[in-house]
Amino acid sequence: MGIEDQKEEREVLESIFPEEITDVSDTEFRVLIKLDVGEPSYDEDEDDDEEDTSPKLILNVQYPPDYPDEAPRLDITQPPNAPKHPYLDIQNDKSRLLDSLTDTITDNLGMQMIFTLVTVLKDSAELLIAERANAKQALADIEAAKVEEAENAKFQGEAVTRESFLAWRDKFRAELEEEERRKVEEKEVEDKKKRIVEKEKKLTGRELWQQGLVGKVDEEDEGDDLEVDKLKISAAS
Repeated sequence: MGIEDQKEEREVLESIFPEEITDVSDTEFRVLIKLDVGEPSYDEDEDDDEEDTSPKLILNVQYPPDYPDEAPRLDITQPPNAPKHPYLDIQNDKSRLLDSLTDTITDNLGMQMIFTLVTVLKDSAELLIAERANAKQALADIEAAKVEEAENAKFQGEAVTRESFLAWRDKFRAELEEEERRKVEEKEVEDKKKRIVEKEKKLTGRELWQQGLVGKVDEEDEGDDLEVDKLKISAAS
């Protein structure tokens, strides 16, 4: 039963994975598994022969004599010259990926299971990559949120409390009073200047000279003053 089941399964796998499966011996083969990680490996406009850089792994399968009643011997390796993926390291992740197949093997003993194992392994590897990519993105989002919060804090004022409002009100009133006092003082100075100018306009030349407001009194202005004095004397007589 074991050999017949193995041959039958091997033929089915050949039809499912015509380009991915490679025989090592009559009882041993490997299946190349291409992982879908949600990112195109190259631009769709590029040539079809452009190298595909999607992450890949190889499931190595060896049939024991009593397979499928006995569990297959499995190993996971990386294709030769495959580029290192930032979220998958076959050497470090092999144990975790093989452990993900344990329940499937147990549940399928007595039945052909390699196709199921390939499917589960593919899903497990893709989930591992997604978890790590999401974790990295979450950290990046946290850092971005911190930066945004710091930027927003620059434009946010201090929270208003009753004490802070009263302090602001007192300061504002004091500033208003100071501004009003300054305006009053400026007006007083301006009014004083106007009175001086008006007074100077009413002074005669002699008065201006006596108060030192001019350097010399014109003779004509002095004559006018004498005539005024004569008129005052005549009127008194």
